[in-house]
This record gives sequence, C-alpha cells and structure tokens, in this order.
Amino acid sequence: MPEFIPGLKLSEIFYHDAVQPLLASAFPQFSHSAAHIGWGSDVLGFDTPMSMDHGWGPKVTLFLTPQDHAEYHQNLHEFFANNLPLEVQGFPTHFGEPYADGGRMEPKTAHPIHHMVTITTISAFFQDYLGLDTNAESTPRDWLSFPQQKLRTLRSGWVFHDGLGLVTPIRQTLHWYPHDLWLYLMACQWQRIDQDEPFIGRTGSVGDELGSRLLGSRLIREIMQLAFLMAREYAPYTKWFGTAFQQLPIAPKLTPLFTQILESREWKTREEHLSEAYLVMSKAHNDLGVTPVIPPEISNFHGRPFHVPHSGRFVNALLDQIADPQVKNLAPRVGSINQISDSTDILENPKACRLIVEAIHQEDQSHP
Repeated sequence: MPEFIPGLKLSEIFYHDAVQPLLASAFPQFSHSAAHIGWGSDVLGFDTPMSMDHGWGPKVTLFLTPQDHAEYHQNLHEFFANNLPLEVQGFPTHFGEPYADGGRMEPKTAHPIHHMVTITTISAFFQDYLGLDTNAESTPRDWLSFPQQKLRTLRSGWVFHDGLGLVTPIRQTLHWYPHDLWLYLMACQWQRIDQDEPFIGRTGSVGDELGSRLLGSRLIREIMQLAFLMAREYAPYTKWFGTAFQQLPIAPKLTPLFTQILESREWKTREEHLSEAYLVMSKAHNDLGVTPVIPPEISNFHGRPFHVPHSGRFVNALLDQIADPQVKNLAPRVGSINQISDSTDILENPKACRLIVEAIHQEDQSHP
C-alpha cells in the first residue's frame, strides 16, 4: 500500500478526482450532496496506518433526492462499479469479500469493482444511523436517544459538496445540545458521581482494596464524561475515549491526578488525589457561569471520615437553572442513553436507544 494519509483526506480526493467528474459527465441532471460522515476511526480523525487493514479506504456517501434515488440508485451503483478508477492515490477502490467490519481494500485489475460509494437519501441516512427524523424538530427525548459517539462522527466528518443544501444545516443543528438540555445532562453526570463518591473510602475502610480501586477507575471515567460535557464536546466510543479526552483543555490538569489515583496502593491516598480532581472539576463548573458560584470544597460524608465534594450541590444548582418545560419533565437525574447504558449493541441500535429513552422518560415525570 502507499504511504498512509488520513482517511478523510483520501475520501475527499476520491470524491473530487473520481466520483464527482463521473457524475458531472454521465448524470449532469443530478443535484447531490457528498460526505464522509458516520462510523469509523477515520471519520473521527483518529485513524493511523494500522487502520488500513479493514474498514478504511476511499469512501463517500452520496445523497440524492428521494425521486432520483428511487429511479437511479441501482443504475448509479452499477455505473460506479464499472467506471470508477481502480485506484486513487495508489489505494484500491475495490473492497473484497467479506464486507464485515467495513471491508478491506484489495487491488483489482479489471471492472466491475465493489466500491464504497454509498448511495442514499438524507432522510434515510440520518434515520438509519441516528434515528433522526429530518422532517421534524427534535424533542429533548429525541436528543437523549442519540448516542454521543454517533453525534461526534456526524460533527467530525467532512462534507465535500452540499448541492442539496441540507446536510450542512442538519450537522449545524446537531453540533451541540440545546442549552437547557446541556444543563440537564451535566446535572445527571454530577448525579452519577454523587452516587459513588463516598465508596472509595467505605470499601477501603473494610479492607476491600480491589473494590476501592475499581471505584476509583469508575469515578475517573465519570469525571471524564463530565469533562466532555463541560467542554461541549461529544465523547467517542471506548477505543478513542482517552485519546479524545487528551484533546480537552482540562486534560493537563486532570491526567496526572488520574494516574496517581490509578497507581495508589491504599484508599486514603487514592481518596486524596480524587479530591484534588473534584476540586478541578468544581472550579471548571464555576468557570462556565451557568449557575451561582458553588464553593469548591471537600468535606466529610455525614460525619464519616470519607472526603467527598457533595456533588449533589451541583446537581441541584444545574436543575434550578432549567426553564424549558420539556426538559423539566424528563425523568429526574437519569440522563441520556449514554448515561443509561454502555452496551455497544444498544448504542449501535437507534430503535433500541429510542425504546429505552421512551420507557424511562415518561411525560408525567417531573423534577422534585
């Protein structure tokens, strides 16, 4: 294979040098949009030379109007199979079987090829990938059913041409949560911390160092999730979670503390470093200016010798700032599908995400 170039750049070249000229020549009547959005490490911008072994290569999603798609998509697919160049920038445009995990590039000396030009409509793509109805305004519960890892790929992917004039506005709408929903999600994330914050010491106090270590790791992840929310950045899935975290402005302050928490051999030291991390997050919360200032302090848990930030203070302060009645009627302190489940099979299934969110966030729910 040629020397690695980022997959997004390769797909951009593929569109402009191969796909678009063929469309202009053979189907000049088409209005279309073209992008590389959706799943993939390359879409996130985290691909490396290792990524080239599968699910990587010259790929484009081609959006047509519903009428053109219904009439021409099969002919267009076959046209590309027989007319696309056999390689672009030295990379094969043919993907061999099996196509599991996105397929694998394979050189081929003659047509037809199995290409990775996905021909679809805007409404079908967003419905299938995210469960988004592009013909209706998204409600708070719609937003809560969208996994952050998918929202991030839609935000980080590239649009090469938007002749239909719709892909870019949809991406702009999905760029970040509506304000009150953002407050709600931060409250729910503080709630997750609040539920576990005293247990580092409680498990350690009975000699359960393994349990205390596990809780330390769990609380690190909860803090990281909160850091993504505070930075208004969607978190990717687990493979790139730590990599993306390192790009956040707060990471240089938190990463050394996380390392010390993970390396601590006894619970009191672990709790000390965790308390420092809580103080960093408390100050970061106040810097957002979304609630009245909350004193960044650590104190004992109900008189017990366990040091906690009393995260419930942040939960209540954030919920008090919510004005949108639809957000107020969400299930108290539960949150989005990412805060409900970390099952890959659920997060990759828009229908399952929607069913779970609908079941939890009933209309008659209200914050106490």
